[in-house]
Amino acid sequence: MVRTVRRALVMLALSLGTVLGLALPAQAVTLEQKLAALSAFSQPTATGAGAWLSAWQNQGAWADYAFDWSTDLCSSSPDQPLGFDFRTPCRRHDFGYRNYKSVNQFPANKSRIDDAFYFDMKQVCARYSGVSKSTCDGLAWTYYQAVKQFGSLVVTEEQIQEVEQQAELKAAEGA
Repeated sequence: MVRTVRRALVMLALSLGTVLGLALPAQAVTLEQKLAALSAFSQPTATGAGAWLSAWQNQGAWADYAFDWSTDLCSSSPDQPLGFDFRTPCRRHDFGYRNYKSVNQFPANKSRIDDAFYFDMKQVCARYSGVSKSTCDGLAWTYYQAVKQFGSLVVTEEQIQEVEQQAELKAAEGA
């Protein structure tokens, strides 16, 4: 009898929700599910980059995961150094850093997030040829080295200037 009443109440709730246009609360996402999604989104591969880009373009579908989609793009470095557009690589990099930090799993995943950043920048550079490609590759390598060394630290203005000078020198060498 109790089971029948419970079933009837559930059916009534479902019916009212449908009639009134109300959404039932979604199942809570477990830490394991969130970590699995983060891992898939932070792989240094075309599949990982594509999965993240698709999710970024449809953030509402991931609302139950409570991801932090905020970004400052390439932080204090140019987002489009010498015209090479590193905004999307920087967005995915910020996503990885912010979300792994929020679940206290950052140190174990930092190197993969940084490697994915480098992968993404190399994909940008692959669109170019000749001197332009060499210049882009040099900038990508410099940005990658900067996040490897300073990515988990608070970076000083002096350190940023040093990395930018290295990038300019590397770009000049490729010219």
